[in-house]
Amino acid sequence: MEKEWYVVNTYSGHENKVKEKLEMRASSMGMEDYIYRVVVPEQKEVDINGKEKVKKMFPGYILVEMVMTDEAWFIVRNTPGVTGFIGSSGKGAKPFPLTPMEVDRILGSMGLSRLDVANELKIDDHIKVTQGPFSGMMGYVKSIDMEKSQVEVALDLFGQETIVELGFAEIEKD
Repeated sequence: MEKEWYVVNTYSGHENKVKEKLEMRASSMGMEDYIYRVVVPEQKEVDINGKEKVKKMFPGYILVEMVMTDEAWFIVRNTPGVTGFIGSSGKGAKPFPLTPMEVDRILGSMGLSRLDVANELKIDDHIKVTQGPFSGMMGYVKSIDMEKSQVEVALDLFGQETIVELGFAEIEKD
């Protein structure tokens, strides 16, 4: 089975607590290989006074990257503060995952990527460009800049190796 992103409904205002509890449960139950990342979708906004403020994009919801096994599903559903999965008909039915395009749009607006770059991407890994003028092209990673959230990728342009800088959200591992 493959890891995918799911939307989990929580009590409004408890998103960060649920994230923390879910991460602790996954760790204590040895489910790190099934429950990977928990994200509270947030955006930074500047108010009238010029102060930066973090606002929840979807109050009452978190995103969970996981492999949908019976055990992982049970752990997420029974985490305190979780009211259920979105995309499930109920009655014990497993939910539908978000599409890659939906995940890219949400995570991209936060400056994140579906790819957990710190753990998954390495120099010389083969990648596919998913956005921008080089969309659909294949290449390999030459360098990774975690501070700028960018990678330098070698692409074959007109028979010549060309180095381009791309954001994490613009690539996926091949």
